[in-house]
Amino acid sequence: MKKRLGMISILVLLFIGFLINWTYSYYKGLEEAYIPIHDVKEIPIIPSEKKVFERAEYALDYLNMPRDENHQRTLETYYDNRAYAGAPPSIPHPVKEKLGIGGNICLQCHQNGGFVDKFNAYAPVTPHPEMINCKQCHAEQQTQTEFVASNFYKRPAPEVGNNNALPGSPPAIPHQLQMRENCLSCHAGPAAVKELWVDHPERINCRQCHVPMRQEVENVQRFIRTNNGTQ
Repeated sequence: MKKRLGMISILVLLFIGFLINWTYSYYKGLEEAYIPIHDVKEIPIIPSEKKVFERAEYALDYLNMPRDENHQRTLETYYDNRAYAGAPPSIPHPVKEKLGIGGNICLQCHQNGGFVDKFNAYAPVTPHPEMINCKQCHAEQQTQTEFVASNFYKRPAPEVGNNNALPGSPPAIPHQLQMRENCLSCHAGPAAVKELWVDHPERINCRQCHVPMRQEVENVQRFIRTNNGTQ
């Protein structure tokens, strides 16, 4: 008799535990789910990656666009319009409105390019149309002659050719990416330099294969060792 009462007591306790657990789980399931998040940080966005995708809407058009052999820009004219390699290009044509900037003047031709009958040339596409204060960096040409001779060192321009690490590997990027985030503005389209033309503009994720060739130089003081082992 005692053994039977013991078994019944155990079953009753198990049933009560089941009811308590089921009731707790049921009411917890009715509550809204919430996962606390601590130290939320914004995901860093690399401008040189983001802007390529934002401005690649004409990539397929560039792929199917025939080359205009009579109006192609050359690398020589590309660098003649700059004081040195990497400098902002000067404005090679007269500007009607001296105070006009951005979308009112410059971006009408240079945001998407296109052929300009007045100059018989294609307008180069700017890689940074969001910077509308164009004349802050781009100056209008006032003379066709050279300035007074000085000791200014004109850094040589990157050479066009194979600069890949291994035979058959994608060539590295020989220049900085700041202000040049849209690769297609220089390497594709009718206004692109013919020596820099790429045959696959539809692959807009350029830096998936092409990496910058960085050559960072840091000026340090001369290290002089003294007799006591300190600098």
